[in-house]
Amino acid sequence: MTDNPYIISWNTTKRCNLACSHCYLDSAEMNGASDMSTEQCMKVMDELASFAPGAMLVLTGGEPLLRPDIFSIIRYSRKKGFTPVLGTNATLIDSEVAKELKHSGISGVGISLDSLRGEPHDKIRGVEGSYTTTMNGIEAIKKAGIPFHTQFSITEDNLYEIEGFTRFSRDLGARAVNFFFLVCTGRGQEDTALKPALYEEALQKIVRASNYYKNEIMVRARCAPHIIRYADDSTFDGFNDFSVTSGCIAAKGYLRVDPNGSVTPCPYIAPHDDTPNILNTTLFNIWNTDKAFTDIREGKLEGECGECDFSESCGGCRARSFIKNGTFLGDDPWCEYMSESEIKNRSGNENNKVVISKSAPAKIINITWSTEAEERLKNVPVFVRPLVKKGLERYAKAQGVREITPEMMQKLRSRAKH
Repeated sequence: MTDNPYIISWNTTKRCNLACSHCYLDSAEMNGASDMSTEQCMKVMDELASFAPGAMLVLTGGEPLLRPDIFSIIRYSRKKGFTPVLGTNATLIDSEVAKELKHSGISGVGISLDSLRGEPHDKIRGVEGSYTTTMNGIEAIKKAGIPFHTQFSITEDNLYEIEGFTRFSRDLGARAVNFFFLVCTGRGQEDTALKPALYEEALQKIVRASNYYKNEIMVRARCAPHIIRYADDSTFDGFNDFSVTSGCIAAKGYLRVDPNGSVTPCPYIAPHDDTPNILNTTLFNIWNTDKAFTDIREGKLEGECGECDFSESCGGCRARSFIKNGTFLGDDPWCEYMSESEIKNRSGNENNKVVISKSAPAKIINITWSTEAEERLKNVPVFVRPLVKKGLERYAKAQGVREITPEMMQKLRSRAKH
Protein backbone atom coordinates (compact mmCIF):
# COMPACT_ATOMS: atom_id res chain seq x y z
CA MET A 1 0.00 0.00 0.00
CA THR A 2 1.25 3.51 -0.81
CA ASP A 3 0.53 7.07 0.22
CA ASN A 4 -2.54 8.53 -1.42
CA PRO A 5 -2.34 11.34 -4.01
CA TYR A 6 -2.18 14.84 -2.59
CA ILE A 7 -2.33 16.84 -5.84
CA ILE A 8 -4.89 16.03 -8.55
CA SER A 9 -4.97 17.77 -11.90
CA TRP A 10 -8.36 17.60 -13.58
CA ASN A 11 -8.79 18.59 -17.22
CA THR A 12 -12.44 19.50 -16.83
CA THR A 13 -12.91 20.28 -20.54
CA LYS A 14 -11.29 20.25 -23.98
CA ARG A 15 -13.07 23.47 -24.82
CA CYS A 16 -10.68 26.33 -25.38
CA ASN A 17 -10.81 29.83 -26.85
CA LEU A 18 -7.07 29.87 -27.68
CA ALA A 19 -4.96 27.69 -29.99
CA CYS A 20 -1.68 27.15 -28.16
CA SER A 21 0.96 25.47 -30.28
CA HIS A 22 2.20 23.36 -27.36
CA CYS A 23 -1.15 22.11 -25.98
CA TYR A 24 -0.69 18.59 -24.60
CA LEU A 25 -4.47 18.02 -24.65
CA ASP A 26 -4.88 19.27 -28.22
CA SER A 27 -7.80 21.39 -27.01
CA ALA A 28 -9.84 23.00 -29.75
CA GLU A 29 -13.50 22.02 -29.54
CA MET A 30 -16.05 24.56 -28.34
CA ASN A 31 -19.16 22.40 -27.95
CA GLY A 32 -17.99 20.34 -24.98
CA ALA A 33 -18.60 17.02 -26.72
CA SER A 34 -15.84 15.33 -24.69
CA ASP A 35 -16.91 16.77 -21.33
CA MET A 36 -18.55 14.95 -18.47
CA SER A 37 -21.95 16.13 -17.32
CA THR A 38 -22.33 18.11 -14.11
CA GLU A 39 -23.73 15.03 -12.39
CA GLN A 40 -20.75 12.95 -13.50
CA CYS A 41 -18.38 15.64 -12.24
CA MET A 42 -19.99 15.49 -8.80
CA LYS A 43 -19.63 11.70 -8.85
CA VAL A 44 -15.95 12.05 -9.75
CA MET A 45 -15.36 14.43 -6.84
CA ASP A 46 -17.11 12.03 -4.47
CA GLU A 47 -14.73 9.29 -5.59
CA LEU A 48 -11.65 11.51 -5.43
CA ALA A 49 -12.54 12.69 -1.92
CA SER A 50 -12.99 9.12 -0.67
CA PHE A 51 -9.40 8.24 -1.57
CA ALA A 52 -7.55 11.57 -1.48
CA PRO A 53 -9.17 13.67 1.27
CA GLY A 54 -7.81 17.19 1.58
CA ALA A 55 -5.92 17.09 -1.71
CA MET A 56 -5.29 20.10 -3.89
CA LEU A 57 -7.64 19.88 -6.87
CA VAL A 58 -6.34 21.73 -9.92
CA LEU A 59 -9.29 22.53 -12.19
CA THR A 60 -7.92 23.15 -15.64
CA GLY A 61 -8.71 22.49 -19.30
CA GLY A 62 -8.76 23.45 -22.09
CA GLU A 63 -10.19 26.58 -20.57
CA PRO A 64 -12.27 25.63 -17.51
CA LEU A 65 -14.22 28.90 -17.53
CA LEU A 66 -15.90 27.74 -20.73
CA ARG A 67 -17.80 25.18 -18.64
CA PRO A 68 -21.13 26.78 -17.65
CA ASP A 69 -21.09 24.79 -14.40
CA ILE A 70 -17.52 25.58 -13.34
CA PHE A 71 -18.64 27.64 -10.33
CA SER A 72 -20.84 24.77 -9.15
CA ILE A 73 -17.88 22.42 -9.52
CA ILE A 74 -15.70 24.74 -7.44
CA ARG A 75 -18.35 25.02 -4.72
CA TYR A 76 -18.83 21.26 -4.57
CA SER A 77 -15.08 20.63 -4.46
CA ARG A 78 -14.85 22.95 -1.47
CA LYS A 79 -17.74 21.10 0.18
CA LYS A 80 -15.86 17.81 -0.28
CA GLY A 81 -12.81 19.19 1.53
CA PHE A 82 -10.50 19.87 -1.42
CA THR A 83 -8.34 22.93 -1.88
CA PRO A 84 -9.50 24.01 -5.36
CA VAL A 85 -7.30 26.08 -7.65
CA LEU A 86 -8.04 27.16 -11.21
CA GLY A 87 -5.65 26.86 -14.16
CA THR A 88 -6.74 29.39 -16.76
CA ASN A 89 -5.60 31.67 -19.56
CA ALA A 90 -7.57 34.45 -17.77
CA THR A 91 -8.90 35.90 -21.03
CA LEU A 92 -12.50 35.36 -19.86
CA ILE A 93 -12.04 36.90 -16.43
CA ASP A 94 -13.61 40.28 -15.77
CA SER A 95 -14.70 41.81 -12.47
CA GLU A 96 -17.93 39.78 -12.32
CA VAL A 97 -16.21 36.48 -13.08
CA ALA A 98 -13.51 37.25 -10.51
CA LYS A 99 -16.15 37.99 -7.85
CA GLU A 100 -17.95 34.74 -8.64
CA LEU A 101 -14.69 32.79 -8.41
CA LYS A 102 -14.03 34.25 -4.98
CA HIS A 103 -17.62 33.64 -3.87
CA SER A 104 -17.41 30.02 -5.08
CA GLY A 105 -14.44 29.36 -2.80
CA ILE A 106 -11.49 29.18 -5.17
CA SER A 107 -8.21 29.11 -3.23
CA GLY A 108 -6.01 30.46 -5.99
CA VAL A 109 -5.59 30.90 -9.71
CA GLY A 110 -2.74 29.87 -11.99
CA ILE A 111 -2.55 32.13 -15.04
CA SER A 112 -0.75 31.20 -18.24
CA LEU A 113 1.49 33.97 -19.55
CA ASP A 114 4.41 33.17 -21.83
CA SER A 115 6.26 36.43 -22.38
CA LEU A 116 6.88 39.93 -21.09
CA ARG A 117 5.58 41.23 -24.40
CA GLY A 118 2.32 40.85 -26.26
CA GLU A 119 3.52 39.69 -29.66
CA PRO A 120 5.50 36.61 -28.52
CA HIS A 121 2.75 35.59 -26.12
CA ASP A 122 0.06 35.91 -28.78
CA LYS A 123 2.17 33.86 -31.19
CA ILE A 124 2.50 31.02 -28.69
CA ARG A 125 -1.18 31.18 -27.72
CA GLY A 126 -2.41 31.40 -31.28
CA VAL A 127 -4.79 34.35 -30.87
CA GLU A 128 -3.94 37.99 -31.49
CA GLY A 129 -4.75 40.21 -28.54
CA SER A 130 -4.74 37.38 -25.99
CA TYR A 131 -1.90 39.02 -24.02
CA THR A 132 -4.01 42.11 -23.40
CA THR A 133 -7.08 40.16 -22.31
CA THR A 134 -4.95 37.97 -20.02
CA MET A 135 -3.43 41.05 -18.38
CA ASN A 136 -6.94 42.47 -17.90
CA GLY A 137 -7.93 39.19 -16.27
CA ILE A 138 -4.97 39.41 -13.89
CA GLU A 139 -6.05 42.89 -12.81
CA ALA A 140 -9.58 41.61 -12.13
CA ILE A 141 -8.20 38.72 -10.05
CA LYS A 142 -6.05 41.13 -8.05
CA LYS A 143 -8.95 43.48 -7.35
CA ALA A 144 -11.05 40.54 -6.14
CA GLY A 145 -8.30 39.63 -3.69
CA ILE A 146 -7.68 36.14 -5.08
CA PRO A 147 -4.12 34.80 -4.71
CA PHE A 148 -2.56 33.99 -8.06
CA HIS A 149 0.61 32.72 -9.65
CA THR A 150 1.92 32.95 -13.20
CA GLN A 151 2.67 29.96 -15.43
CA PHE A 152 5.32 30.37 -18.10
CA SER A 153 5.83 27.66 -20.74
CA ILE A 154 9.50 27.63 -21.75
CA THR A 155 10.41 27.52 -25.44
CA GLU A 156 13.61 28.15 -27.34
CA ASP A 157 12.33 31.64 -28.16
CA ASN A 158 11.47 32.83 -24.65
CA LEU A 159 13.91 31.14 -22.27
CA TYR A 160 16.04 34.30 -22.20
CA GLU A 161 13.11 36.02 -20.42
CA ILE A 162 13.25 33.82 -17.30
CA GLU A 163 14.91 36.35 -15.00
CA GLY A 164 12.92 39.28 -16.32
CA PHE A 165 9.64 37.37 -16.13
CA THR A 166 10.37 36.47 -12.51
CA ARG A 167 10.77 40.16 -11.68
CA PHE A 168 7.67 40.99 -13.74
CA SER A 169 5.60 38.39 -11.85
CA ARG A 170 6.82 39.73 -8.52
CA ASP A 171 5.84 43.25 -9.52
CA LEU A 172 2.40 42.01 -10.62
CA GLY A 173 1.83 40.67 -7.12
CA ALA A 174 2.00 36.95 -7.96
CA ARG A 175 2.67 34.58 -5.08
CA ALA A 176 4.80 32.36 -7.32
CA VAL A 177 6.01 31.87 -10.87
CA ASN A 178 5.98 28.36 -12.31
CA PHE A 179 8.27 27.66 -15.24
CA PHE A 180 6.93 24.72 -17.23
CA PHE A 181 9.15 22.44 -19.28
CA LEU A 182 6.99 20.97 -21.98
CA VAL A 183 6.73 17.39 -23.14
CA CYS A 184 6.31 16.48 -26.79
CA THR A 185 2.73 15.27 -26.76
CA GLY A 186 -0.61 16.48 -28.11
CA ARG A 187 -0.20 19.49 -30.40
CA GLY A 188 3.29 19.97 -29.04
CA GLN A 189 4.78 16.81 -30.54
CA GLU A 190 6.97 18.74 -32.97
CA ASP A 191 6.96 22.19 -31.45
CA THR A 192 8.15 21.99 -27.87
CA ALA A 193 11.41 20.10 -27.70
CA LEU A 194 14.23 22.20 -26.27
CA LYS A 195 17.66 20.93 -27.16
CA PRO A 196 19.17 19.32 -24.06
CA ALA A 197 21.85 22.01 -23.76
CA LEU A 198 19.15 24.72 -23.73
CA TYR A 199 17.20 22.73 -21.16
CA GLU A 200 20.25 22.78 -18.89
CA GLU A 201 20.69 26.49 -19.51
CA ALA A 202 17.08 27.14 -18.55
CA LEU A 203 17.46 25.15 -15.32
CA GLN A 204 20.44 27.26 -14.32
CA LYS A 205 18.55 30.47 -15.08
CA ILE A 206 15.68 29.34 -12.84
CA VAL A 207 18.03 28.51 -9.97
CA ARG A 208 19.68 31.93 -10.28
CA ALA A 209 16.29 33.67 -10.35
CA SER A 210 15.13 31.69 -7.33
CA ASN A 211 18.21 32.62 -5.35
CA TYR A 212 18.00 36.29 -6.32
CA TYR A 213 14.28 36.69 -5.53
CA LYS A 214 14.30 34.24 -2.66
CA ASN A 215 12.39 36.37 -0.17
CA GLU A 216 10.09 38.05 -2.69
CA ILE A 217 8.43 35.38 -4.82
CA MET A 218 8.53 31.60 -5.06
CA VAL A 219 10.25 30.45 -8.25
CA ARG A 220 9.46 26.89 -9.26
CA ALA A 221 10.34 24.54 -12.09
CA ARG A 222 7.61 22.20 -13.29
CA CYS A 223 8.21 18.91 -15.10
CA ALA A 224 11.93 19.44 -14.50
CA PRO A 225 13.05 17.04 -11.75
CA HIS A 226 16.65 17.50 -12.94
CA ILE A 227 16.78 20.88 -11.20
CA ILE A 228 17.65 18.95 -8.06
CA ARG A 229 21.17 18.59 -9.52
CA TYR A 230 21.70 22.33 -9.53
CA ALA A 231 20.43 22.98 -6.05
CA ASP A 232 22.73 23.31 -3.09
CA ASP A 233 21.32 20.84 -0.58
CA SER A 234 22.96 22.70 2.28
CA THR A 235 20.63 25.65 1.68
CA PHE A 236 17.47 23.63 1.07
CA ASP A 237 14.71 23.50 3.62
CA GLY A 238 11.15 22.32 3.67
CA PHE A 239 9.66 25.81 3.71
CA ASN A 240 11.59 27.66 1.05
CA ASP A 241 11.43 28.29 -2.70
CA PHE A 242 12.39 24.81 -3.78
CA SER A 243 10.18 23.06 -1.21
CA VAL A 244 7.71 22.33 -3.98
CA THR A 245 10.33 21.74 -6.67
CA SER A 246 11.20 18.11 -6.36
CA GLY A 247 11.73 14.92 -8.25
CA CYS A 248 8.80 13.74 -10.35
CA ILE A 249 5.77 12.98 -8.16
CA ALA A 250 3.63 11.38 -10.89
CA ALA A 251 2.00 8.18 -9.54
CA LYS A 252 3.57 8.89 -6.14
CA GLY A 253 1.55 11.88 -4.98
CA TYR A 254 0.00 13.17 -8.18
CA LEU A 255 -2.39 12.08 -10.93
CA ARG A 256 -4.47 13.48 -13.76
CA VAL A 257 -8.13 13.01 -14.69
CA ASP A 258 -8.91 13.89 -18.32
CA PRO A 259 -12.20 15.39 -19.63
CA ASN A 260 -13.92 12.03 -20.07
CA GLY A 261 -12.66 10.47 -16.84
CA SER A 262 -9.51 8.63 -17.95
CA VAL A 263 -6.84 8.62 -15.23
CA THR A 264 -3.11 8.79 -15.93
CA PRO A 265 -0.08 9.47 -13.71
CA CYS A 266 0.41 12.94 -15.22
CA PRO A 267 -1.11 15.18 -17.93
CA TYR A 268 1.73 14.45 -20.36
CA ILE A 269 0.95 10.73 -20.35
CA ALA A 270 -1.83 10.35 -22.91
CA PRO A 271 -4.67 7.87 -22.32
CA HIS A 272 -4.68 4.65 -24.32
CA ASP A 273 -7.32 1.99 -24.95
CA ASP A 274 -6.50 0.24 -21.68
CA THR A 275 -6.34 3.39 -19.54
CA PRO A 276 -8.75 3.09 -16.58
CA ASN A 277 -11.69 5.48 -16.23
CA ILE A 278 -12.78 6.83 -12.87
CA LEU A 279 -16.44 6.58 -13.92
CA ASN A 280 -16.07 2.79 -14.20
CA THR A 281 -13.82 1.85 -11.29
CA THR A 282 -12.50 3.20 -8.00
CA LEU A 283 -9.54 5.49 -7.61
CA PHE A 284 -8.20 3.04 -5.02
CA ASN A 285 -8.10 0.36 -7.68
CA ILE A 286 -6.52 2.63 -10.29
CA TRP A 287 -3.85 3.93 -7.94
CA ASN A 288 -2.86 0.52 -6.59
CA THR A 289 -3.23 -1.80 -9.60
CA ASP A 290 -2.98 0.08 -12.91
CA LYS A 291 0.30 -0.82 -14.61
CA ALA A 292 1.26 2.77 -15.47
CA PHE A 293 1.02 3.76 -11.81
CA THR A 294 2.70 0.66 -10.38
CA ASP A 295 5.53 0.72 -12.94
CA ILE A 296 6.41 4.33 -12.17
CA ARG A 297 6.07 3.94 -8.42
CA GLU A 298 7.56 0.49 -7.88
CA GLY A 299 9.61 -0.36 -10.97
CA LYS A 300 13.40 -0.19 -11.12
CA LEU A 301 14.69 2.55 -13.38
CA GLU A 302 16.74 1.39 -16.34
CA GLY A 303 19.46 2.90 -18.50
CA GLU A 304 21.23 6.06 -17.47
CA CYS A 305 18.48 7.06 -15.01
CA GLY A 306 18.88 3.74 -13.21
CA GLU A 307 22.64 4.24 -12.83
CA CYS A 308 22.47 7.94 -11.94
CA ASP A 309 23.62 9.39 -8.63
CA PHE A 310 20.30 11.26 -8.48
CA SER A 311 18.00 8.38 -9.41
CA GLU A 312 16.25 8.59 -6.05
CA SER A 313 15.94 12.36 -5.60
CA CYS A 314 15.31 13.19 -9.29
CA GLY A 315 14.22 10.11 -11.19
CA GLY A 316 13.86 11.93 -14.51
CA CYS A 317 10.63 12.57 -16.40
CA ARG A 318 8.68 9.35 -16.85
CA ALA A 319 6.48 10.81 -19.60
CA ARG A 320 9.52 11.69 -21.73
CA SER A 321 10.90 8.22 -21.12
CA PHE A 322 7.66 6.64 -22.32
CA ILE A 323 7.56 8.79 -25.44
CA LYS A 324 11.16 7.93 -26.33
CA ASN A 325 11.51 4.37 -25.09
CA GLY A 326 7.98 2.95 -24.92
CA THR A 327 8.55 2.27 -21.22
CA PHE A 328 8.08 4.38 -18.10
CA LEU A 329 11.35 3.08 -16.66
CA GLY A 330 13.88 4.15 -19.30
CA ASP A 331 16.25 7.10 -19.41
CA ASP A 332 15.11 10.70 -19.83
CA PRO A 333 16.28 12.01 -23.23
CA TRP A 334 16.52 15.60 -22.01
CA CYS A 335 19.01 14.90 -19.23
CA GLU A 336 22.68 15.83 -19.79
CA TYR A 337 24.10 14.71 -16.46
CA MET A 338 27.25 12.58 -16.33
CA SER A 339 28.69 11.49 -13.00
CA GLU A 340 32.41 11.66 -12.34
CA SER A 341 32.66 7.87 -12.54
CA GLU A 342 30.78 7.85 -15.85
CA ILE A 343 33.16 10.45 -17.26
CA LYS A 344 36.17 8.34 -16.25
CA ASN A 345 34.66 5.22 -17.82
CA ARG A 346 34.04 6.84 -21.21
CA SER A 347 36.73 7.19 -23.80
CA GLY A 348 34.93 10.10 -25.45
CA ASN A 349 31.96 12.33 -25.04
CA GLU A 350 29.31 10.06 -26.60
CA ASN A 351 26.11 11.27 -28.17
CA ASN A 352 27.35 14.88 -28.00
CA LYS A 353 26.39 15.02 -24.35
CA VAL A 354 27.26 18.10 -22.36
CA VAL A 355 29.38 16.97 -19.44
CA ILE A 356 27.80 18.11 -16.19
CA SER A 357 29.56 16.71 -13.19
CA LYS A 358 28.55 16.95 -9.58
CA SER A 359 29.41 14.80 -6.61
CA ALA A 360 26.78 12.28 -5.62
CA PRO A 361 24.27 13.62 -3.08
CA ALA A 362 25.07 13.02 0.53
CA LYS A 363 23.21 10.05 2.00
CA ILE A 364 22.32 8.98 5.51
CA ILE A 365 20.55 5.64 5.64
CA ASN A 366 17.89 6.58 8.17
CA ILE A 367 16.40 9.97 8.93
CA THR A 368 14.11 9.81 11.94
CA TRP A 369 11.46 12.20 13.20
CA SER A 370 10.82 12.99 16.82
CA THR A 371 7.25 12.46 17.98
CA GLU A 372 6.83 16.20 18.45
CA ALA A 373 8.12 16.92 14.92
CA GLU A 374 5.70 14.38 13.43
CA GLU A 375 2.83 16.09 15.23
CA ARG A 376 3.93 19.48 13.98
CA LEU A 377 4.14 18.16 10.42
CA LYS A 378 0.44 17.24 10.65
CA ASN A 379 -0.35 20.97 10.79
CA VAL A 380 1.02 21.43 7.26
CA PRO A 381 -1.72 21.25 4.57
CA VAL A 382 -2.13 17.78 3.08
CA PHE A 383 -1.24 18.83 -0.46
CA VAL A 384 2.22 20.13 0.46
CA ARG A 385 3.00 17.94 3.47
CA PRO A 386 4.91 15.22 1.55
CA LEU A 387 7.01 17.84 -0.23
CA VAL A 388 7.79 19.68 3.00
CA LYS A 389 8.75 16.34 4.57
CA LYS A 390 11.05 15.52 1.66
CA GLY A 391 12.65 18.98 1.78
CA LEU A 392 13.35 18.72 5.49
CA GLU A 393 14.85 15.26 5.12
CA ARG A 394 17.03 16.41 2.23
CA TYR A 395 18.29 19.30 4.37
CA ALA A 396 18.97 16.98 7.28
CA LYS A 397 21.01 14.61 5.08
CA ALA A 398 23.11 17.48 3.74
CA GLN A 399 23.76 18.71 7.29
CA GLY A 400 24.57 15.25 8.67
CA VAL A 401 21.62 15.41 11.07
CA ARG A 402 19.89 12.12 11.82
CA GLU A 403 16.74 13.33 13.58
CA ILE A 404 14.29 16.05 12.63
CA THR A 405 12.99 18.00 15.61
CA PRO A 406 10.53 20.88 16.14
CA GLU A 407 13.52 23.13 16.81
CA MET A 408 14.96 22.40 13.36
CA MET A 409 11.56 22.96 11.75
CA GLN A 410 11.14 26.30 13.52
CA LYS A 411 14.66 27.40 12.64
CA LEU A 412 14.15 26.71 8.95
CA ARG A 413 10.70 28.24 8.88
CA SER A 414 12.05 31.43 10.48
CA ARG A 415 14.90 31.52 7.97
CA ALA A 416 12.46 31.13 5.07
CA LYS A 417 10.59 34.23 6.21
CA HIS A 418 13.69 36.45 6.15
